[in-house]
Amino acid sequence: MDAGDGDGDGDGADPREEHGPPGRAAYRRSTGSTRGEARRQELLARVTDDLAANGLVDFSLRRAARSAGTTHKVLLYHFDGVDDLLRQAILRLRERRVGNVLAGAVEGPGPRTLAARVRAIWPVLTGAESGLRVLDQAIGLTMYDPDRYAALGREASRQYLPLLLSICPPDWPERRKLEVAELILAAMRGFLIDWLTTGSTDGAEAGLEALVRALEREEREGWDEAEEREEREGAAGAQAPGRRAGGPESEDPGPP
Repeated sequence: MDAGDGDGDGDGADPREEHGPPGRAAYRRSTGSTRGEARRQELLARVTDDLAANGLVDFSLRRAARSAGTTHKVLLYHFDGVDDLLRQAILRLRERRVGNVLAGAVEGPGPRTLAARVRAIWPVLTGAESGLRVLDQAIGLTMYDPDRYAALGREASRQYLPLLLSICPPDWPERRKLEVAELILAAMRGFLIDWLTTGSTDGAEAGLEALVRALEREEREGWDEAEEREEREGAAGAQAPGRRAGGPESEDPGPP
């Protein structure tokens, strides 16, 4: 028997209490008190760990309740339903992966190019750490039933894009950073799908090498453009009024 079955959110509400029209099951909802939020986070952590260990196959509200050591009615007291619970657990798992990806991209001696950082990300994405492959299964859900699970795909982009933007060269224009970050995100997602569906990394790794070469060219072009911009600014400064050869400030007025 779980403690949450009796005291719920700490506001005296019984999570097993039903209300609404006759014949329709509905449950009292948590009022969002501090105690209730702590309880919700505890339940979510347990469900997330189960999802990481056992994947999405046969995931249900009752399975989630078993893993959390409670009842499905208590989960309905704290969450909007199985889809809401799944979405929040996936968000938590993806936060772990994003943290691992960022560490892989920035760790290492000396400065690293964008291409080198992207190359370092791939082993993290394909690593055997518990729970991370379930995120790729979640992307499959968005394709299988987009009406129901579209949010899982949208939230993936929102979580990964800030990371990818942060590893782009800081002197790039924001528009260029966004375009390249979107390219990396789409390419990596495609590589993961290819790996998961074929069971081989050969095709994905070949594609990764092509992506790395493209990023190296993009960075070189960025450096060339920066040099050209500096040259133009330097030339413009040399031709500024009062600094031209023979201009007023360059002339020797001679003795009075």
